[in-house]
Amino acid sequence: MMPPEEESPDGDRDGGLVLLQGPKSGSTRKGCDPFAQTQRSKLQHRRARINQQINKEMRMRAGAENLFRATSNHKVKETVALELSYVNSNLQLLKEELEELNSSMDVYQNERFLSSSSESISVPMIPLGLKETKELDLLVPLKDFISEHYGEEGVLYEKEIKEFMELRQAMRTPSRNEAGLELLMEYYNQLYFLDSRFFPPSKTLGVFFHWYDSLTGVPSHQRALAFEKGSVLFNLGALHTQIGARQDRASLPGLNHAIDAFQKAAGAFNYLKENFSNAPSLDMSTASLTMLVRLMVAQVQECVFEKMTLLRAQNDFLARLQLAQEAARVEDVYSLVHQTMSQPHVKDYVPFSWTTMVQVKSEHFKALSHYFAAIALCECPAPSDAELLEQEKAFLQFHVTMPEGPSLRVLLQDPEERRKLGKAHLKKAIMKHEEAMRIHGLCKILRKMDILQEVLSFAHKRSLSKYSEIDHEEDFFETGEAPDIHPKTHQKPEIKSPNFSQVKVTDLFHRLGPLSVFSAKNKWYPARRVHLVRGENGFGFTLRGDSPVLIAGVIPGGCAAEAGLKEGDYIISVNGKDCKWSKHAEVVQLLKSTGKEGVDIGVITLQGSECPKAQVDRKAAVMSSGSGMLKSNKENSRKSLMNSKSASTLLVWSKKSKRSKKSTYSGVPFTAVGDNEAMY
Repeated sequence: MMPPEEESPDGDRDGGLVLLQGPKSGSTRKGCDPFAQTQRSKLQHRRARINQQINKEMRMRAGAENLFRATSNHKVKETVALELSYVNSNLQLLKEELEELNSSMDVYQNERFLSSSSESISVPMIPLGLKETKELDLLVPLKDFISEHYGEEGVLYEKEIKEFMELRQAMRTPSRNEAGLELLMEYYNQLYFLDSRFFPPSKTLGVFFHWYDSLTGVPSHQRALAFEKGSVLFNLGALHTQIGARQDRASLPGLNHAIDAFQKAAGAFNYLKENFSNAPSLDMSTASLTMLVRLMVAQVQECVFEKMTLLRAQNDFLARLQLAQEAARVEDVYSLVHQTMSQPHVKDYVPFSWTTMVQVKSEHFKALSHYFAAIALCECPAPSDAELLEQEKAFLQFHVTMPEGPSLRVLLQDPEERRKLGKAHLKKAIMKHEEAMRIHGLCKILRKMDILQEVLSFAHKRSLSKYSEIDHEEDFFETGEAPDIHPKTHQKPEIKSPNFSQVKVTDLFHRLGPLSVFSAKNKWYPARRVHLVRGENGFGFTLRGDSPVLIAGVIPGGCAAEAGLKEGDYIISVNGKDCKWSKHAEVVQLLKSTGKEGVDIGVITLQGSECPKAQVDRKAAVMSSGSGMLKSNKENSRKSLMNSKSASTLLVWSKKSKRSKKSTYSGVPFTAVGDNEAMY
């Protein structure tokens, strides 16, 4: 069972969870109640409304542009041009409103985090909103495909189709916890089965998958199932960012959870970038995904710095040097993110508040690196003879360039020299604090964030206070330029790719038969039913394999040959009993139990050799007419559930999962498994 409902940061339940009972495995699927009035759900509702309005305006603009190009009437052209300017104005307003929603970072932060004292709070993290999608009715297309391709009544599979559609509906509103992540992963894994069952390489199912861009709200649609997979993966990464942002980063467990969430978000976006091409929407383009991966890595690095502040002794010289280097490392990675956001293909796409926030963080953490360097020099006592060697070694690698003045040993042992260098670091810290506050003031959205203003103001005042404390009236020397601090981290961020095998799923359409045979890529002749009566030498065929059992050989002139059975046929029923999933011994038992009246056998014949199980080693089978026993045949080598590549032209999906109890894809020919067979 999934964990219980979780409190949302605004005090309401996180979406009033909707329970959907899964197949026989007994798993429970949970999606947020779309009508629950939490701050996060209200934000997502506004996002969905704006997406729909943008879609409407873009359709109107496309129609107006077509009319403008088509007409030669000057008066009509003037009217259409006026309408186009009105539509473009509306689109601009809607995109600005959506940008403001994407900048609502405080909604996703932890409640305790928002109410902490100035000294313990940190700069808010940047989360992503989920991509919105339209409802999708697959009932008729899947029923038609089952009838046409599999030769079965589509109405018999209405329950499975509706169950899949319910899972998709629940996936649109995942809860912001582990249950929501498992829901997205479960749906993603089910898409593997849907792809294998209903998407042949040569044609499409005829349905469009509609998704809205996460940041611009611009709609995109494709027939390729790869677009659906990619969008779900994007939402998996986005949900990880929201979970990371809501953690209580004032505690060590909260920081560890935040680090893990942002690392998994980076992994999801990176996996999408490496496996997805021809992106129909900007949020899944290579440039955007590269930016998102770097942003997540930077936020991990920021959490590592905060973790260091909790773990390290504040009055230790070496610990403060390490904090300074950690802060310099955070500044370094945020500078890289800002460079990425400033590239031509990304600059006009990313919200201005994000770019500003990243720049503010870069300046803020550079200021902190110089502040902690000054504190190490001014507040920690001069080293003893036993400590000197260790401190000298650490300080030698501390600055990018060595500071001017006396030798390193004299600098560390002379309190006055330490004060002078500390004062230079504080001067630079104050300058960087002021630059961070100046950049912050340029963004109207960030100016509304009280928590960010409070963090920057507190850090600035703290540096000013320390500077006043160490500044002496008799100081007639000019404060020098402090060298930059060499960035260094003690915990390198890890990009954690999605673990698809973490969530076990059962093929909803397992009744269609094993995927090794009954898949969209395989074609077979219409199923036929033959009636056999046992002769003196039995039925006259040799059986091999399991699920489904294969007719490996037919004796010329025997009952089976006269009835039209051929080598390579698969037995799908015996006397009306479905045998697609039956083991070798079970089919044998059904055949043995028949009397003089004979037996009705349903068989299918694959066209060509598309199916791996039809690649049978045609060795001369030893058939003994006096043998009445069949030896069971077990498949000793099966591939795991998700270890295959999708037929999609857009993705190179390579996923692994634990074996399903009902359907496990097997790509091994029968020559690679047991060769036991017998005549019956």
